[in-house]
Amino acid sequence: MMEVQFPRHVPSFNMSKPSVQPALITAVLPGSIGAELGFEPGDRLVSINGQLPRDLIDYQFLCADEVLELEVLDQAGDTHQVEIEKDYDADLGLEFETALFDDLIQCNNRCPFCFIDQQPPGRRQSLYLKDDDYRLSFLYGSYLTLTNLPPAEWKRIEQMRLSPLYVSVHATEPEVRVRLLKNSRAGKLLEQLQWFQARRLQIHAQVVLCPGINDAEHLERTLIDLAQFHTGEVPTVGSVAVVPVGLTRFRPSEDELVPVTRAKAQEVISQVQALQAKFSQTLGTTFAWLADEWFLLAEQALPPEAHYEDYPQIGNGVGSIRQFLKQFQAAAQNLPQQILPSRKLIWVVGNAVEQAFQPILKRLNKVEGLEVEMVALCSNYWGQTMTVTGLLTGQDILYALQGKDLGDGILLPSLMLKQGDRVTQGSLGEESLCFLDDMSVMHLTQHLKVPVYTIAGGAENLVEACLHHYHPSNQ
Repeated sequence: MMEVQFPRHVPSFNMSKPSVQPALITAVLPGSIGAELGFEPGDRLVSINGQLPRDLIDYQFLCADEVLELEVLDQAGDTHQVEIEKDYDADLGLEFETALFDDLIQCNNRCPFCFIDQQPPGRRQSLYLKDDDYRLSFLYGSYLTLTNLPPAEWKRIEQMRLSPLYVSVHATEPEVRVRLLKNSRAGKLLEQLQWFQARRLQIHAQVVLCPGINDAEHLERTLIDLAQFHTGEVPTVGSVAVVPVGLTRFRPSEDELVPVTRAKAQEVISQVQALQAKFSQTLGTTFAWLADEWFLLAEQALPPEAHYEDYPQIGNGVGSIRQFLKQFQAAAQNLPQQILPSRKLIWVVGNAVEQAFQPILKRLNKVEGLEVEMVALCSNYWGQTMTVTGLLTGQDILYALQGKDLGDGILLPSLMLKQGDRVTQGSLGEESLCFLDDMSVMHLTQHLKVPVYTIAGGAENLVEACLHHYHPSNQ
């Protein structure tokens, strides 16, 4: 996803912001340069060659040099000066609490479909942070709108060649995009794309489709406009994903949004597939992709695996089901005919993928001694009749499973859990991974009285969890 295109000469960074804090080291990789030098978790990196890094991007850039002078605060608060000679680009092996060592660039748009505003009040503070930070977009593929960047940040993107970025477009017509983002600056998108084009920098785009606002002729206009920027050796717009708007029962009552119906999903699929055929002829790529949710909503078969090329929009759920099924086919080669001792496991997923994952369920249950029961849920918490797995909450799972025979444990895809977020609870202040409703994995385990196993990554981890006794999730 990330291509770091750092120039060879260090530009002059503006590191005088008082909000920049020493970077807290949370892990030191064994055998790394940092480990050899005696770095420990809890130490704080203050400066590199006299400059205060704002974020992980600065850290990676500044650490590329062969000679480094580091200022470090140890856990006792004592300052140390460390000099290093190393190979160019050699990594120090340090991991940090956060990728940003200064303030998060927050969003000042008021999109009616924003998931942050569709949550109930009173949850943990991290759930209400609206980031519109180009650094997180570059590092992790999160989406930003480009409406909150002051000139200095545009200059930094150019200087450090931070590409690709991931941009929430939604519409290219200025009046439609302003209507969606509730921000007068939102109408400058095409000018901003020209800025990227002139500098040979790239973005990937997403369109959250809201029926009656940016659909029909507006969607066609948006995709055609964006396709004009898919030219040259480095296309300015690398790809586009079209995603259905997701609504919850907590959204503001005065908004103008309506849910996507089966008929609307069928209409959008037909419209975009016609454009995909044209793009394939003129651009040599499908270019504009439909999220898997469209086919689930329309009750239509997913496109074949070959349709997704190199999965340029996998982060938007474009081809994620096909990719998971392909991974499972490979992992299933390791399935034995029988396991001992026998075990029963409950596999919890969103009901959106219930039918698509039936081949996986059938193959797992062919193993003698292994019984896997799929529990496919919608989210009563969010008020949805069809729910993707990542939006299931602890309350949804507890309500559905309590009082049932849960066998030897529950398998939960880790994407249900807010990555990096934990809640502190109990008399000893233990920390536990938590769902979007603030329920912890510990709480769920205690109430259901069976182990809960969180399954991260691809299908191979699902197979491993079924065959072997994993340690339960951090409870």
